[in-house]
Amino acid sequence: MQTGARNLITDVAGLCVGNADDAALKSGVTVLTSDAPFTCGVHVMGGAPGTRETDMLAPDKLVEQVDALTLSGGSAFGLDAASGAADALRGMGRGFAVGGVRVPIVPGAILFDLINGGDKDWSENPYRALGRAALETAAPDFALGTAGAGTGASTAALKGGLGSASLLLASGHTVGALVAVNAVGSATVGAGPHFWAAPFEIGAEFGGRGAAPGFGDPLDAPTKLGQHAATTIGIVATDAALSQAQCTRLAIAAHDGFARALLPSHTPMDGDLVFAASTGARPLGDPVAESLMIGHAASICMARAIARGVFLATPAPGDTLPCWTTRHGERGG
Repeated sequence: MQTGARNLITDVAGLCVGNADDAALKSGVTVLTSDAPFTCGVHVMGGAPGTRETDMLAPDKLVEQVDALTLSGGSAFGLDAASGAADALRGMGRGFAVGGVRVPIVPGAILFDLINGGDKDWSENPYRALGRAALETAAPDFALGTAGAGTGASTAALKGGLGSASLLLASGHTVGALVAVNAVGSATVGAGPHFWAAPFEIGAEFGGRGAAPGFGDPLDAPTKLGQHAATTIGIVATDAALSQAQCTRLAIAAHDGFARALLPSHTPMDGDLVFAASTGARPLGDPVAESLMIGHAASICMARAIARGVFLATPAPGDTLPCWTTRHGERGG
């Protein structure tokens, strides 16, 4: 397997990602956008989702392309991040044309990070401003770990974070993933440093520790049950020319990455969601075989991105959980 030059979702040419976060708030926003609208689908498998404009992404709906996607902390308050991104896009003249008006299309999803030790006693919802700031700073390179929507994220026993990964396929297509990891379950095996996603690691992108020497009883996996602080939200993207229906299938396939990297995943307390984006730059030569491999690659990228998000988290004042580095020593890659 070969990653793109950055090992980020922005290895899909034309995509940019912006982060905005507040250290005191212990929360933030991540926005994915492009110079041109892109085709988008979505699939939700968690039992407690928080979303904006996802019904519109069904294959039978009118609008097939979007201007940006937002991932945000803040629970329902974080849905306002999409409004801030839409404000910025409207100022750029972007949006779906309706008569003489342009309406930016910005679906979004949120995770719950309201009890992570940050200052949530705001007088005005901060997520609209964070959404705008994230959109305005979008670029091909962006921070991972304790950044953007992953700023206040956590897993069962460790800090979560923002992760990303990419793959280059033999067909010439590029696939990438972006994820904010805030799961009820755990990305690591027991109390050790080994990631569930280890079989899919490339090089030492999340420490190079390899697979755990033993896995114990899977039913004893730690969870955040009772803390009501959950949800992993992500995006997979490709330059393959996909329809909205094909993007929906791509989002479904990418959920396998959640199941490979988090134990347990898709719980009743998680709002686990994946958006899938297609820039349409590269046609499919063999629609059946290549779409299968693109979906498979998306699930692998998602598993790796989840592990990277946890691996790259950094400690901050007021944390309620240790990060991987604190518990297991210096990062190896």
